[in-house]
Amino acid sequence: MGVTDVLTFLRAQPFVPFRVHMSDGRTFDIRHPDQALVARTRLVVGVGAGPMTGVADHLEHLSFIHITGLEEMVPASRD
Repeated sequence: MGVTDVLTFLRAQPFVPFRVHMSDGRTFDIRHPDQALVARTRLVVGVGAGPMTGVADHLEHLSFIHITGLEEMVPASRD
């Protein structure tokens, strides 16, 4: 995965939340485009943002060489 792949997800209109999969098995949910910043070699993700404040607890720096996949987060169906 690279810069172009991540930017495609972040710039989608309308935005669809997505999950980033890492080579070590971790995942990061991107629920809003402002939660992530794309740099040349990495994706910086705000983690632990409070729903009312939008302020992240900390930042994770994800190297593109360790991002193994991106997937849309489809809301659970309501039966």
